[in-house]
Amino acid sequence: MTVGGEQPTGVWRFALGFQSRIDDLNERIASITPYLVVIVVTIGFMNVVLRYLGRFLGTRLVNNYWLESQWYLYSLVFLLSFGYILRHQINVRVDFWWAEQPLKTKVLIDIVGHLIALIPFSLLALWVTWSWVMSSTVSQKGSFTTWKIWTIWENSPDPSGLARAPIKAMILVGFFLLLLQALAEMVKLWAVFKGHDDWVELPVKHDAAQRIE
Repeated sequence: MTVGGEQPTGVWRFALGFQSRIDDLNERIASITPYLVVIVVTIGFMNVVLRYLGRFLGTRLVNNYWLESQWYLYSLVFLLSFGYILRHQINVRVDFWWAEQPLKTKVLIDIVGHLIALIPFSLLALWVTWSWVMSSTVSQKGSFTTWKIWTIWENSPDPSGLARAPIKAMILVGFFLLLLQALAEMVKLWAVFKGHDDWVELPVKHDAAQRIE
């Protein structure tokens, strides 16, 4: 956070501190994803090689554990990047009017968009998936009183597959990170709207034309 001129105090100091921590959190979490991509590509390559080698040898060399681990990790690449994508504004953005507006109008459009679309969508996604994820964690006989929690998880319907509960739980994590980042973006936008441009750094240069995608 770059601060020049008037110093943030009170609620502003708290809000900017929250925004800075959320930015840092999503940066750190997203930094894991390049390594996940390497692992996914490696597993995918080995699955293909072993599948064809198994056909040549007349035996099965690949099981569902490795096949499912590939799409588990592939899903994590996206779910853990929700907040990072919003922070850096690298999501697809269709613009036919926004780019021609003055700075404060652009910021106000983004604020309204976050309030009526992004934040409600994130909350709705969390609400819709919560019961679905929770039912997956206790789909078999047992309860949370056992420390062997993996024994009551929903399992893969395929032999040697992975449990479904952990990857379903990551859906909640992904949308929670998105919600947190949306709130952090609101702090930045409101600071700019109130004339405190030097308190925050927006990833999108609001004085430049936005391309249509």
